[in-house]
Amino acid sequence: MEAVPGAQSATIWVTTDGVPVNDNNACDDGAKRVIEDASNFGLVHPFGTNLRSTELGPEAVTPMHRTSSLDYNILVSGELILITEDGTETHLKNPGDTVIQRGTMHAWKNPSGTQPARWISVLVAAKPASVNGKSLAPEFVPYRP
Repeated sequence: MEAVPGAQSATIWVTTDGVPVNDNNACDDGAKRVIEDASNFGLVHPFGTNLRSTELGPEAVTPMHRTSSLDYNILVSGELILITEDGTETHLKNPGDTVIQRGTMHAWKNPSGTQPARWISVLVAAKPASVNGKSLAPEFVPYRP
C-alpha cells in the first residue's frame, strides 16, 4: 500500500489459520506475524483476521480503496468521515461510533483542522463482493473530491 500523507497505520495482531480460529494454534505471537498478501495491499490476511490501529492527521484524506474483507471500524478519538464511491458521507463524531463495511469502495477523511482522528479496525478475510454476478476486486485509487 502506498503511503498516505498524514496517516499512520499498524497491524496490532494477526490470526492466520482461518475462521473459526483454532485457539490451540502455533504459539507464534500474532503481533509478529506479517501479512504478505499484496492483493489486499497488505491490509487483510487472506485466511484470517487482523486488528489494526490507524491515525489520520488533521484534514488528511486516504485514497479510495476496497479490500476483500468484512471490516469493523471503531472511532477512538477525534472525528472521521467515511466517504463511499457514490459520494455518501457518514460522520463518526464520538468515541465508540462504529461503521461496518463489506467490500465497500471508500475513503476516510479527517474533518478537523487541528486534531488527529484515531480508529481501530478488525478486518476479517472475505470472498470478494459481487454485483450483478461480477466480482469486485480490491482497488486502491487516489481520492478526488
